[in-house]
Amino acid sequence: MQEHQLIIMRHAKSDWSEEDRSDFDRPLTTRGEKAAKLMSKWLKQKQYRIDRIICSPALRAKQTCQLVSKELGIPQNNILWEPGIYEASLNNLRSLVNQHSEGIHTLLIIGHNPGLDQLLCYLSKDPPPVSSSGKLLTTAAVAILNYGNAAITANPLQAQLQYLVRPNDLSKFQ
Repeated sequence: MQEHQLIIMRHAKSDWSEEDRSDFDRPLTTRGEKAAKLMSKWLKQKQYRIDRIICSPALRAKQTCQLVSKELGIPQNNILWEPGIYEASLNNLRSLVNQHSEGIHTLLIIGHNPGLDQLLCYLSKDPPPVSSSGKLLTTAAVAILNYGNAAITANPLQAQLQYLVRPNDLSKFQ
């Protein structure tokens, strides 16, 4: 029987240089694009077969998602642009996970902090480790929660944190 995973990914580094651009419309920086590609390659190497992606429609999240889906060969019809992820609370994210995980073995959610940090801490049986800068999900970071043979749910402390990987963790080995 195939195991069930929830993959949580924060969008990659975005551009803050244009003051008149709305937060929703901020694009990725070159550094952000490189980090998203690096994390995509790592996911591909780990051979996760993602059944569905739910992603914030904010530009930086969309661009991250497009880079990931291209590298992993995920068809566009398996991607849902979910407005509820942008500025989502923990309860909204829990609801979205429950809504979109039925019949799914591996679900990827791409979005924003602080909501994704809160979701990760809420679902993980063990406290996730913070980075050297004191952050949990840095930009483009990927957390993989494993549910074993149980279905993916957004109930507290139900998943085993299998990986929490940040771009800086991988760039050391490039």
